[in-house]
Amino acid sequence: MHEIEKIEKKLLVSQVEEELFRYIVEEPVNIGEKIPNEFELVERFGVGRSTIREAVKVLVSKGVLEVRRGSGTYVISTQSLEDDPLGLAKFEDKYKLALELFDVRLMLEPEIAAMAAKNAEKEDCERIGFLCDEVERLYRSGENHIEKDIAFHACIARCSGNRVVETLIPIIDTAVMTFANLTSRLLMQETLDTHRAVTESIQNGDVVGAKCAMIMHITYNRQRLLKLMEERDVQKN
Repeated sequence: MHEIEKIEKKLLVSQVEEELFRYIVEEPVNIGEKIPNEFELVERFGVGRSTIREAVKVLVSKGVLEVRRGSGTYVISTQSLEDDPLGLAKFEDKYKLALELFDVRLMLEPEIAAMAAKNAEKEDCERIGFLCDEVERLYRSGENHIEKDIAFHACIARCSGNRVVETLIPIIDTAVMTFANLTSRLLMQETLDTHRAVTESIQNGDVVGAKCAMIMHITYNRQRLLKLMEERDVQKN
């Protein structure tokens, strides 16, 4: 009987977790905003406090929520990282994870952009240009640009002409998504300007220009992340 109760409890937590995630997406509760407090969630979903707490823990482990002691529970992503092939979803501190991913991106992406400038075919350049335009269009219109942003960076990796580089795309995808979910629209103009610089350098076959533009792009983002981490630490204290 005890085992059956444990199974039923697990199923209930899973159901509430799915309903809470759906509520966050559909309400919507935007990235950076707090979800309702525990008592409100108990009333909304008709379950006990312990079930709500377990459901929240699951969404924290999936990179959707972050609990800030003394402040509340905040949405930090509306895309679960549960299926991340790199297994990075288990890291609870998404800010630290994003910073470490930036370190890896700085090792890889400038050289990848340089390789793309050297090896990209005409149709490759057209595809990069299209994705660059799409990111700008979505960003300026206030729509979700993250999917196209990820596709932009993945396309550059594919255009490198190196099959091993293509296997690294999941790292780049996860890094872009993690940072975008934390910062939302804080770096719009910097992102668009450096995306354009990377694109034009690759289209012009400018190896050094592509490398430098990608370094600038990642550096802008990394500096903004460090600022956000400082602000978060001040709030915690």
